[in-house]
Parts: sequence; C-alpha cells; structure tokens
Amino acid sequence: MSLDELRDEIQGIDHDLVELIARRTYVADTIAQVKDERGLPTTDEEQEQRVMDRAGANAETYDVDANLVKAIFRLLIELNKVEQRESR
Repeated sequence: MSLDELRDEIQGIDHDLVELIARRTYVADTIAQVKDERGLPTTDEEQEQRVMDRAGANAETYDVDANLVKAIFRLLIELNKVEQRESR
C-alpha cells in the first residue's frame, strides 16, 4: 500500500472511532436518564470496574497496550459522569 492509501485507511478508522464514541455517549446519556428516573447515583464503581476489566481483556485479545486502552476508557467514563452530573 502507498502512504496515501494508508493515510486514507487511517482517516476511515478515525471516522469509525468518532462514530463509535458518539454511539457510546448516546447510550451513556440514556443510562443517565434511567438512573435519574430511578434515583440512582451517577457513579457505579462496580460497573466501572467491569468496563475497565473488559477493556483490558479486549486490549489483550487484539494485542494492544492495555494501559493505553484503559486510559482511553477512563477518560470516556469520566466525561460521561461529568455530563450526567451537569444534566441533573
């Protein structure tokens, strides 16, 4: 593959990543609404740990640095929690 073709492939992957982040954010916002309706707290540390464990396992499956993947997921979780707090 040429450099331009590889860059085009990266561009497509970047687009897909943003689309997946948007989908994840939408679902997280819906979860926030359900939590609010049920009077549940914003933070669920057990669920967050399950997400982090799953992220680490998925990283290992695809031979990606688990610490990097977990850092990205930690950021996504924290951003969702900030949005949840602001919407309450």
